Amino acid sequence: MKNKLNKNYSEVMEFILLGFQTSPDVQILLFLLFLLIYMVTVVGNISMLVVIKIDSRLHTPMYFFLRNLSYLDLCYSTVIAPKTLATFLSKDKRISYNGCATQFFFFALFVGTEGFLLAVMAYDRFSAICSPFLYTVRMSQQACVRLVIASYICGCINSMIQTGFTFSLRFCGENRLDHFFCDVPALIKISCVDTLVNETVLFILSALIIITTTTIILVSYACILSTVLKISSTHGRSKTFSTCSSHFTVVSLFYGTVFFMYAQPGAISSPEKNKIIAVFYTLIIPMLNPLIYSLRNREVKNAVKRILLRKKSFH
Repeated sequence: MKNKLNKNYSEVMEFILLGFQTSPDVQILLFLLFLLIYMVTVVGNISMLVVIKIDSRLHTPMYFFLRNLSYLDLCYSTVIAPKTLATFLSKDKRISYNGCATQFFFFALFVGTEGFLLAVMAYDRFSAICSPFLYTVRMSQQACVRLVIASYICGCINSMIQTGFTFSLRFCGENRLDHFFCDVPALIKISCVDTLVNETVLFILSALIIITTTTIILVSYACILSTVLKISSTHGRSKTFSTCSSHFTVVSLFYGTVFFMYAQPGAISSPEKNKIIAVFYTLIIPMLNPLIYSLRNREVKNAVKRILLRKKSFH
């Protein structure tokens, strides 16, 4: 059927983002909700970047990685949110073919990089807790920079493969994307050629990334748990666990939603479910991450207090 359509229609030069198909009143409410979420995301992540930069006590490998996490959250929410907000208020919901490809490339780049960075952060906690005497050697400044660069390289490779395969598809006539941004499942759904290879690549690549990174995370936390259980004092155990709880929460939220979105063979079949899950990992998680790390992390809270006290003393 798709091959027949391929012969009858011209190539698509732009897409229409259908987004959330509701009444105008609900569209305004969604706009205000999304705007609030995005503003909290921007303020929260920029605040985290500033606090880590200003407070010298946070100039450690753990907070170096956290600063990069905040940067990634800020970037990939910004790739999605402005266009989504515009479509709520405008009747013109078009996005050019090149604009769609660009949006997807950067989204896949930042999200993929974040997945690898979370694995690096788990390895950092493993090194700090299980091998404290070797920690400064393993996590030197050069080593930290290399690990972050490696995360970006892996994220970029993933993005290039996904973008290349997705936009090598042909779109003939049907250009309405049942989504609020350019994402693989929605694009595959409207293609007029056989998409089995693309769906298989999407599944295998996503599964490979998730399996690789979650293996690193699970092994790291298994070793951490084994080490912590050997600590005799309850206070020592709780203090050690507290340094990992924020990261573990962020990992659970991120990988849970990504798994349900991309790493299931039937993930493309339900546009409405995909949109709800996509809202969670494109907007909600970037908003929650700085809140999780600030509210559940004593060092960050103390750093914020020191900065505020310093400002008051200047006045």
